[in-house]
Amino acid sequence: MPPLGLLHMRAWASLFNRLLRPSGVVCIREVHFHSQVSEAVLTSQLKPQHEKSNFIIKTPKGTRDLSPQQMVVREKILDLVIGCFKRHGAKRLDTPAFELKEMLTEKYGEDSGLIYDLKDQGGELLSLRYDLTVPFARYLAMNKVKKMKRYHVGKVWRRESPTIVQGRYREFCQCDFDIAGQFDPMIPDAECLKIMCEILSGLQLGDFLIKISWNDVRHEMVARKGLAPEVADRIGDYIQCHGGVSLVEEMFQDSILSQNKQAIEGLGDLKLLFEYLTLFGIAEKISFDLSLARGLDYYTGVIYEAVLLQTPAQAEESLNVGSVAAGGRYDGLVGMFDPKGHKVPCVGFSIGVERIFAIVEQRMKTSGQKIRTTETQVFVATPQKNFLHERLKLISELWDAGIKAELLYKNNPKLLTQLHYCEHMGIPLAVIIGEQELKEGVIKLRSVASREEVAIKRENLVAEIQKRLSES
Repeated sequence: MPPLGLLHMRAWASLFNRLLRPSGVVCIREVHFHSQVSEAVLTSQLKPQHEKSNFIIKTPKGTRDLSPQQMVVREKILDLVIGCFKRHGAKRLDTPAFELKEMLTEKYGEDSGLIYDLKDQGGELLSLRYDLTVPFARYLAMNKVKKMKRYHVGKVWRRESPTIVQGRYREFCQCDFDIAGQFDPMIPDAECLKIMCEILSGLQLGDFLIKISWNDVRHEMVARKGLAPEVADRIGDYIQCHGGVSLVEEMFQDSILSQNKQAIEGLGDLKLLFEYLTLFGIAEKISFDLSLARGLDYYTGVIYEAVLLQTPAQAEESLNVGSVAAGGRYDGLVGMFDPKGHKVPCVGFSIGVERIFAIVEQRMKTSGQKIRTTETQVFVATPQKNFLHERLKLISELWDAGIKAELLYKNNPKLLTQLHYCEHMGIPLAVIIGEQELKEGVIKLRSVASREEVAIKRENLVAEIQKRLSES
């Protein structure tokens, strides 16, 4: 269909000629004019393309494409993370990629300036989600949900200066696990820390430590808990200390802290938390560290952050990615969305998928490890011409049996080309069908690695393939 501008020009040209020419006379000028107009419009449409000779094709700053090799690594990481979430009984939730702007404002403190605002579309002021926690709180309040154990995997966006080499982007994936509801103290908190340990151990990133603390200690103790300044100052003396349950016990014995009811309650919760962590077998992975602070405004209690511990040799080889998981308690966030201010206590954490991916990717580059980008188990091949129909029938049988199979999209591919493809793609098995096999009712089953071939009756082929795949 011609451009709209060209249609208008043709209409004017037609009218112009009808007014000037005698009735029934074909006007050559009209055809010539149409040709000139068409050429002019086409030139005007192409001209901007020629003027873009300096145009660079690239992704926006702070974003990236992921190659098939990278996606394989990412999927393995996400499968392990999600598998752990499911093992602990979490339900999956999803929310829109953008929210009403007013839902996100005043939730992130100084970081609110990093929120991406969208152009007004239809009268609603919208923003891309900054994290997955605030949308979860909005969901709980909107649907009046009082208890929920959920996980959420999705992209978030932040207008910060990206540091690609450290796994920091403007668009990135978050993996969140949260427990919402009123429960006995520290049981959900302990499970969150247990899950974090399971994931980091399963990913085999090396030794790690999870630091826990009170969020913004002095403000929390004085402004919110009502502690006297001298008591908060005494807590401040412990800020540079870190340790396990022994540090909590030491603070319990402190002459000033032991006289304050709020301090004793807080330390009692931490002591109970370490008791549960010991039962979970992860206490040695946890360090009580009062210097820890999280920047987001919605945290109200215990906060935690996981960091990798590295030997000097590992530090030289690897990336400085900072924390690889973090979270905490945010008991007041849901109430900020509820018209009556009804609160739903929540605790949760986020796994730093991008940072973990940066570490794994760097290690794979260093080791030169090859990655299979497909899961194909069997390749259907033939040594002869005009056997496409037989190959299609055979591969259909394999697909119907749930076997992952491929063939080349050519009528008459060379056998050597087909076998080289199997080796290049790391496909473990090949089935070969030709005239002789068709006459005898058999299929040759080839081990690509050893190049050994055996003849299998056609009716037994699927069972034999499944047996070999289960043994590998």
